[in-house]
Amino acid sequence: MKSQHIPVPILTERLIFPPVTQATSEGLLAVGGDLSADRLMLAYRSGVFPWFSDDSLLLWWSPDPRAVLFPNKLKVSRSTRRLLQQDRFRVTRNHSFTEVITHCARVDRGEQEGTWITERMLQAYEELHKLGHAISYEIWEDNKLVGGLYGVDLGHVFCGESMFSLVSNASKVAFIHLVRDLETKGYSCVDCQVYSEHLGSLGAEEIPRETFLKLLTSSE
Repeated sequence: MKSQHIPVPILTERLIFPPVTQATSEGLLAVGGDLSADRLMLAYRSGVFPWFSDDSLLLWWSPDPRAVLFPNKLKVSRSTRRLLQQDRFRVTRNHSFTEVITHCARVDRGEQEGTWITERMLQAYEELHKLGHAISYEIWEDNKLVGGLYGVDLGHVFCGESMFSLVSNASKVAFIHLVRDLETKGYSCVDCQVYSEHLGSLGAEEIPRETFLKLLTSSE
């Protein structure tokens, strides 16, 4: 049986996205547009995110189901708890955003070829950071940056973008500190976008996209 071809809308200069229910079965919603701060923030507030390679058009996604982590469901293994009790790592927030996103772009991810964090993406998220929308967590060992993560802060939902580790467990420590901070501030969830076994081991789960959209609007 042949798969049905569904045309994907092409964005113009207008700051608008199609309804997410129009996304393909893989979650692709639209192509084109730009990476302006206004469009990116509209995307995240609408349950949409950019993900593309350096040689492609801008691709905008809204998968169903959606992977999220509710802060009160964070899973921390016994070995990780012991690690957190040590003085091995120092954690900072928004100390070295540029270094974090650059490491995320360059880190070797095994079978994955290239990176979706292109030069255009780097510049776009640097601008979001200057505007206070994108934040980073850094992990230091002996005053050297060895891990971290960054994402977009919507004030009640944190949209995780990428993590990196130069030493074992560094990104996991960053993620745990982020989630614990979000829980104390009453955030509803961390948007993990697409489920993976690694995220699942930390407590992430899949929920219907419709449920996720309600989380995005419930605390605005």
